[in-house]
Amino acid sequence: MPNAVALKVLVVDDQNSVRQMTRMTLEEIGIRHIHEAENGVQAMETASLQPIDLIISDYNMPEMDGLGLLRAVRGHPVVRRVPFILLTGRGDKELVMKAAQAGANNYLIKPFTTAILRSKIEQVIGKLS
Repeated sequence: MPNAVALKVLVVDDQNSVRQMTRMTLEEIGIRHIHEAENGVQAMETASLQPIDLIISDYNMPEMDGLGLLRAVRGHPVVRRVPFILLTGRGDKELVMKAAQAGANNYLIKPFTTAILRSKIEQVIGKLS
């Protein structure tokens, strides 16, 4: 059973306000080790330099979008097994299918509540103690 306090989460979004909202929501759940990146390129640098237990990434970002990041993560020997939740402002089925085919473990539609985020995380890594 994973312990929320011990989880290391990487939040990736080009909008600082969304990163901060996600951080606050994760903290409400009890997660304390939260790293941030503005795009997929920064996220890959962060994820390859330190242990990460979960990546929550926006879909629509400059330089490397969420699907590009997901593909890079799945192709990287160090982080390829890290659970990945794709965050999107639109819940279109085509994007969700592409994300699933690329190896996303789950998806989350903005805006979201603490309960929904917790549920999505628990679906991917198990009940948080």
